[in-house]
Amino acid sequence: MPYHARRHQLEGNLIYHVLNRANAKNEIFREDADYKYFRTTILRYSNEKNISVYHYCIMPNHYHLLLELKDPELLSSVMAGINKSYTTYYHKKFQTAGYLWQGRFKSKPIQKYKHLLACGRYIERNPVVCGIASNAEDYPYSSAKYYVRGEEDMLISEDPLYISFAKEEKERKVNYKQFLLNFDRDAEEGYNNFDTPTGDSFFTSRLYKKEGRYLPKRQGRPKAKIFVS
Repeated sequence: MPYHARRHQLEGNLIYHVLNRANAKNEIFREDADYKYFRTTILRYSNEKNISVYHYCIMPNHYHLLLELKDPELLSSVMAGINKSYTTYYHKKFQTAGYLWQGRFKSKPIQKYKHLLACGRYIERNPVVCGIASNAEDYPYSSAKYYVRGEEDMLISEDPLYISFAKEEKERKVNYKQFLLNFDRDAEEGYNNFDTPTGDSFFTSRLYKKEGRYLPKRQGRPKAKIFVS
């Protein structure tokens, strides 16, 4: 029997900002091949589990993903699989052992159409903030190069709001590059707070916490109609 995702109250309006750091902040992406393996692993899970990755950044000792799942209840198992796969790869390649990650990944529910672009910008600006790239699009392991330069990236599901930057592709890229520069540092700090969801009261009221993760409430069954003869 084919698997069908359970319907929930935030369908089409819920994305997750996902973060995980290396144990002791060690550098766990050492070579280009390591980044490629990790991206390929994310892509495989995305294809298998119907996940859209809109923005991402893989740093030497941590990563950020901004993604949407058809079934949000799969988030924990998907991320566990991705992290475990890379751990196995890393230990085999570098002949190491022990904990690779700092702990379980962090996830933050984001109201899609109010915060998708701004949170994506926060993620793509990480290399600039950390001083390892002058411009976001210069960093080879993030989604910025796709949106600013149009470089092919199989991992990316294009941000549905990207089209709003301009009708023409060339102008859209220029405007997005400018968007990356026009950031609000104080507002961006909110995307780094994983304790609470980001969204309005309508959005947050339709979430509940289960085993430390925020999930959307399921759709209720429609009330049966009562006919009086």
